[in-house]
Amino acid sequence: GALTISIFLKPPGVIPPGGSTTICCTCQGGYGSFVLYKGSRQLRTLEQSGNTAEFSISNATYKDRGTYNCHYLEGGTVLARSNELEVSVEELSLPRPNLSVLPGHEVTAGADVMFRCTTTHPSTGCYLYLQGQDRAQLLSREQGDYNLSHVQKGDSGRYSCQCYTMSASREWSAVSKTLDLVVR
Repeated sequence: GALTISIFLKPPGVIPPGGSTTICCTCQGGYGSFVLYKGSRQLRTLEQSGNTAEFSISNATYKDRGTYNCHYLEGGTVLARSNELEVSVEELSLPRPNLSVLPGHEVTAGADVMFRCTTTHPSTGCYLYLQGQDRAQLLSREQGDYNLSHVQKGDSGRYSCQCYTMSASREWSAVSKTLDLVVR
């Protein structure tokens, strides 16, 4: 079947200048190599360990901002391309929000859970991140809640949230502490 490649940030979120993150590319069941691109520019070939290849950004600067994707090659032939991953580098001036989950960290498959990202700063929007996903969920503006109904095993993982002001000059918060959801 067709190979699928995932690209994601570990840990996810907007990175402060001087901060660090890792771009991860994973491919199920392949043993080829990954080439990382920023826009249309080839950055480097990544060595795999297991089915994941990692590219570290340390001491981030505004130059690291941009759109990244991975190509997966076997024998020099590109077999698959990942989605595009947007990397943002911004000053983090707001305090870190607090992430909680109801009814709790461990739930049974089929249950409904609610993530709540609470922040002291008024009129902010917040994103919910799940490590390993390239897209964040935008939380509802009123409560900073995100409802996940009928959770499955695939919803297990490490969640965090990050908020920003709704004003013209968008200010970002630090990323919340992580929270592990276990679906049994």
